[in-house]
Amino acid sequence: MLAMEKGINCFFSASASNVYIYFITIAIALVVIRVSYVIYRSSKPLHTTSPQPLSTLIVLGSGGHTAEMLNLLSVLHTDSFTPRLYIAAATDNMSLQKARLFESSVIDKILCNGPGTCLPLCVIAFFFKVLGIRWSSTFYVESIARVRRLSLTGLLLYELHMADKFFVQWPQLQRKYPRAHYVGCLM
Repeated sequence: MLAMEKGINCFFSASASNVYIYFITIAIALVVIRVSYVIYRSSKPLHTTSPQPLSTLIVLGSGGHTAEMLNLLSVLHTDSFTPRLYIAAATDNMSLQKARLFESSVIDKILCNGPGTCLPLCVIAFFFKVLGIRWSSTFYVESIARVRRLSLTGLLLYELHMADKFFVQWPQLQRKYPRAHYVGCLM
């Protein structure tokens, strides 16, 4: 009788571990499918005929990054990207002051151009897409200072497919990174 109980216990513990393995496999498969879907959809053209303005997160970096970003914003149809929310490093008060000067007046677009401070925000936006919380489009414009190779931020966003649209300002970068869109000199 004791041997039979041990056999039954072994059967139940083996089947319980099989159930755990089954659920873990299903969970991993669902995560892989969702990440693949987000990467696939992020590489497709965006619907640009939005009847209403899109709220936009703009990531500022110190020095030339802020000047470059504000120049970029000045040539955009800013009425299409409103309201705009600016983010800068805690130690970068000058960039936020410049953004306040630029502005005289819930985020659908993120526009960034290379400072390392934009990477965590782009990663968060990507995870929000994966989790189905919010679908914010990410536009990355590589700094004009990057002529031969991408910045570390640009390289990570490009290789991990986290930017919906990736723009470069030099034709040799577009040849080296074929998913990038060459837009010419924006400065």
